[in-house]
Amino acid sequence: MPKLCLKPMAVLVSLVSGITAFAQVDQPAKQSALDQRVRAEVAQFKGKVSLFAKNLDTGAVYELGGDERVPTASTIKIAIMVEAFSRASEEKAKWTDDLSLTKEKKVGGAGILQEFGDGLRLTLRDAVTLMMVLSDNTATNMVIDVLTADAINQRMDSLGFKETRLMRRVFGGGESAEGRREENKRFGLGRTTPHEMVSIMEKLERGEVVSPAASKEMLDLMKREQGTNGIWRGQGRLAKATKSGALDALRSNVGIIYHPRGRIALAITCNEMPEVNWTVDNPALLLMSRLSEIVIDGLGKQ
Repeated sequence: MPKLCLKPMAVLVSLVSGITAFAQVDQPAKQSALDQRVRAEVAQFKGKVSLFAKNLDTGAVYELGGDERVPTASTIKIAIMVEAFSRASEEKAKWTDDLSLTKEKKVGGAGILQEFGDGLRLTLRDAVTLMMVLSDNTATNMVIDVLTADAINQRMDSLGFKETRLMRRVFGGGESAEGRREENKRFGLGRTTPHEMVSIMEKLERGEVVSPAASKEMLDLMKREQGTNGIWRGQGRLAKATKSGALDALRSNVGIIYHPRGRIALAITCNEMPEVNWTVDNPALLLMSRLSEIVIDGLGKQ
């Protein structure tokens, strides 16, 4: 009986082909399982959920209403930050530019500046840092006053982001052209889609916003956000760059987690909640936490 003799290269080709075929068959099954798990969680939530997720290392994506227009709440501050870094890079503004806190500029909600005395002086960089780390609304308005809402929107447009728009200052005033349009009134502070927010984060991670150094600085700011009680709240030991947003009936989260199974970019908006709950156990925050773990499991490398 003749012996079967396979050349090493033929064995290798056969093995690789088998693995590739298995992966191609397995991927739809993984997507289906991920979709079922996400929808099972969302079905128990009282409100509307939109999300988009991408493993930046593998390119695998998952979305549930990812291209739906949603209110941003404070996640629009990412766009404001991008314009500030762009303006500084173009030398149209300086990080050392002096801003003065006055009674008229103070607004409530997130932040600390409203607790300080009138006449406090801080730099543009200070204000941007407070806006991103503490989501300070007063600092945000001071930055918008320097940059203008229309310029921020024009920057988003120039970067290819057609859906992300700032409508006005926090709590009113300084309306952009987009903010004056009647169809945009319902979005409040800003408008975006989960898909576009993930695209902004991916562009930052690739070092393609302003410059590699500026992109890194922006992500480093986001890594220092305080009060992160939504996505990846149980992953405290891993680096993550995030921005949160909150309204009475809404919670939103955008970010990247630097996980051993991949750099996972994720944007989630939970809206139309019937009850107001400002605790860390808000149902939307708990849902976001569970969904982010499910997304890591479903999109992460094996």
